[in-house]
Amino acid sequence: MATHTLPAQETQESAAVQDEFRSIDQDVQSLKDEVLALNRDLFLLEEELLFPANSQVAFFLSLDVGEYFALDSVNLKIDGKEVANYLYTDREADALVRGGVQRLHLENLKVGEHELVAVFTGKGPQNRDYRRGATVALTKGLGAKYVEISITDRVSKQQPEFEIREWE
Repeated sequence: MATHTLPAQETQESAAVQDEFRSIDQDVQSLKDEVLALNRDLFLLEEELLFPANSQVAFFLSLDVGEYFALDSVNLKIDGKEVANYLYTDREADALVRGGVQRLHLENLKVGEHELVAVFTGKGPQNRDYRRGATVALTKGLGAKYVEISITDRVSKQQPEFEIREWE
């Protein structure tokens, strides 16, 4: 015996199914929002655990003018250990020339003395290959520390100058 549903019953069943799908869709969207919020919180906790503020040292790179030096790459060593090696695209180097500052590396360092060595390669005066380093002894105290590695033009000598300084 076959049962036949009336058109009104079909419409009600169809509306009920659509309401159920809408409810499921809202639940899924709500879960997505919760997952995104948890992911953001986990990222912040991970940053805090991996790089506690009291042992954190951030290294930044800036380039001023760039008339006597075209940056190709930079290599960063802390206490003899290579921690960063970056090869620049033309676009990235141009952004630095126009005033950009790059966070080159973030590191946890113990309180005390540390040696920072930065080696730069690129094209120097008269478009010759150029490789030069800069070294500085850092004293890490309590709290976060910010170090800027800057490349500036020294007009009097028509040479690039590489300088490492701590931000206050």
